[in-house]
Amino acid sequence: MGTGFDVVIVRYDEIALKSQYVRNRYERTLINNLRMLLDKSGARYTGITRERGRIFVHTMDERVIGLMPRVFGVVSVSPALTTSSRLVDVSGLAARLASAFIGDGESFAIRSRRAGSHSFTSRDVAVQCGDAILEEMRERGVYVDLTSPDHEIHVEVREGSAYLYTKIVQGTGGLPLGTQGKMIALLSGGIDSPVAAWLMMKRGCRIVFLHCNNQPFSDENTQSLRGTEWWEPKSIS
Repeated sequence: MGTGFDVVIVRYDEIALKSQYVRNRYERTLINNLRMLLDKSGARYTGITRERGRIFVHTMDERVIGLMPRVFGVVSVSPALTTSSRLVDVSGLAARLASAFIGDGESFAIRSRRAGSHSFTSRDVAVQCGDAILEEMRERGVYVDLTSPDHEIHVEVREGSAYLYTKIVQGTGGLPLGTQGKMIALLSGGIDSPVAAWLMMKRGCRIVFLHCNNQPFSDENTQSLRGTEWWEPKSIS
């Protein structure tokens, strides 16, 4: 985004299907996992907050955009700019954002959504933002194309704030690590066992990795993961 960002929006899907009690627990687990990754990587952020259906990482650190999609439970992330939910503020920010990255003669579309109670609809948001962009860039020949635009500006209006973004980075999905039980995964030296372990982790299971030392019937490549930071194998002779 040409004008930077001040928050990274984190989305999830399966968690939203749970009961309120389970949903709160899963969201807290996901936030803790996000915080642990950020702290370990040294990324800068001022806080992590949540609203229904969304988690917000308050940061301007570019590294966060690449880190967040790696966390189990994260479906997608978007670096966004924040403003108030007033239409005049939303449309003004949309115009400034568009002028920073839409080229002369290019097309655009506004993709808007709204959550909460407001005196306007999602269509009102899209129309006013589109009008503001056309007015701001009237000398540059930009135009609206809702079918196959050169650029899309996403506008998400919630209770007291609005978030504008142009990028959606796909994440791993699944459930947050630690929301299910602990399991043992036997690493045999082939590709099947680590893939199976990864898939169990994606379903929220904490994994204890177990490796059997089959020497002299196997070579040293079967133990090539020994000593990595993210797991400590237990070896059985």
